[in-house]
Amino acid sequence: MSRKEKAPRVDIYARITDRIVAELEQGVRPWMQPWRSTNAIGRVTRPLRHNGLPYSGMNVLLLWSEAIARDFASPMWMTFKQALELGGAVRKGETGSMVVFASRFTRTETDAAGEEFDREIPFLKAYSVFNIAQIDGLPDGYYAKTPEPVRDPIARIDHADRFFANTGAVIRHGGDRAYFAPATDHIQMPLFQSFRDAASYVATLSHEVTHWTSPAHRVDRDLSRYGKDRSERAREELIAELGSCFLCADLGVAPELKPRPDHASYLASWLKVLADDKRAIFQAAAHAQRAVNYLHSLQPEVSRQSDAA
Repeated sequence: MSRKEKAPRVDIYARITDRIVAELEQGVRPWMQPWRSTNAIGRVTRPLRHNGLPYSGMNVLLLWSEAIARDFASPMWMTFKQALELGGAVRKGETGSMVVFASRFTRTETDAAGEEFDREIPFLKAYSVFNIAQIDGLPDGYYAKTPEPVRDPIARIDHADRFFANTGAVIRHGGDRAYFAPATDHIQMPLFQSFRDAASYVATLSHEVTHWTSPAHRVDRDLSRYGKDRSERAREELIAELGSCFLCADLGVAPELKPRPDHASYLASWLKVLADDKRAIFQAAAHAQRAVNYLHSLQPEVSRQSDAA
């Protein structure tokens, strides 16, 4: 049975990575797609479970990609069984979208000396969920649409400013580059007025504050080889880009769709990293989620989200 189980687990990693690689090869950053859809304007959010709790990590990318590919306006998803329990029914002929669940199981093994020991083995399980648009008969509240007012693109976004201030990060303004300086532990940003709009400023700062989480006294993400190893640099930039998307969704801000010149240059490096390691995108999404969770933990009133994928 263990031999039968192994193949699907490998296939899940490969299948998802191949899909993302195909989109990157076309110059499309799949994690940015939801904001290319007109039906998503004004209500940026993470994908939501049937109970309103947001998905995290890799599942955010998977469901965002499915939503845009299949033109789903609702951010809410549920399993076939959950739909039934709520009095609804998935329409005949509808196909589900894949999400994944990471867990571990313990296996007893024998070492070279004949001693038994327990080894924890991680595994990935896939299951299907359906968008609200594919389900009939749910309570009316699931279908209600309350468009959010479009924010003035010129004005600063106060709640985002408060969020960044609450992190305690030292943010300096000036110059024409945005970066995190580990040696001085500060974030450098161009002046607010130099950005196209407030959302672009928030998206850029979200990227840099994700880098800022890396030191050992925060989330402990090793950047020692960032300046020496092109692959490690590409991995960290991918983490920061995903972190920016996750955080922008949490703040209700549509991130900039046009990649910054320095990040666009990482496209080829990302493709190489993903081609060489089918688990790289899963690891990047997990690191990005951990960084964003840490930033939320620094807020005075934290509504803790489940880490379950």
